[in-house]
Amino acid sequence: MAAVIGDPVTHSLSPRLHNAAFRAVGLDWVYVALPVARGQARAAVDGARALGLRGLSVTMPHKEAVIDSLDGLTSAAADLGAVNCILRAPHDDGLLLGDNTDGQGFIRGLRADLGLDPAGLRCAVVGAGGAGRAVAHALGAGGASVTVLNRDPGRGEHAAAMAGPDGRFVPLDEDRAVRTAIADVDLLVDATPTGMAGDSSISVPEACLRADLAVVDLVYHPTETPLLTAARREGSKTANGLSMLVHQAAVAFEHWTGTAAPLDVMVAAIA
Repeated sequence: MAAVIGDPVTHSLSPRLHNAAFRAVGLDWVYVALPVARGQARAAVDGARALGLRGLSVTMPHKEAVIDSLDGLTSAAADLGAVNCILRAPHDDGLLLGDNTDGQGFIRGLRADLGLDPAGLRCAVVGAGGAGRAVAHALGAGGASVTVLNRDPGRGEHAAAMAGPDGRFVPLDEDRAVRTAIADVDLLVDATPTGMAGDSSISVPEACLRADLAVVDLVYHPTETPLLTAARREGSKTANGLSMLVHQAAVAFEHWTGTAAPLDVMVAAIA
């Protein structure tokens, strides 16, 4: 058995993804969503340990709170200070490890959907929340140069530092600096909630979009955001957040089962 904990969590697509994957590979497993209130992360991890759950996904507000309950962290989780996947140690000796699969999922999706490898890419990441930090970290680790655009300088500089020595910060409210930064990049990643259902705005000046720019919007509801519509109008290659969702889940699935994730089945489960 595996599960996702969070609050709220009933909206999560993870049960659909993982249960379809378990069936596809012939595993008699089930994946459920477990509402866990703020402040109860340690109790939830202790319960998972006692019940022998094979894996646990972690969503808000517990990604930082679970860390003190774990026996170790992967380098990505330690660098980011956030966990979204809990797995048993390789020798299955009862130890629980925390990982953050968001960055790995983003890079896998980038390669699968847009045919891009991070090595040598010039990238701009808009937003410095959890997703923005994970993407900046993964791109930097993969050999990309990363510029983080954000309104809050402290958070923006922190996210840029996650990208390594080539990471830099540009204030999102300085229009000329934003235009200059995006003019030099190969990949634009929007890691903000801008463009979610009912929001018709985009996070960067539309004049920055061009045919030789690949654009990824991590929003997946709706699947077609105003940014992606505008980017496609300019001829850009685009992808939405469903790819990162599926691929980060695939990394977790492989952690838990030791089996390659059936990606086609997982994509079909949420199509």
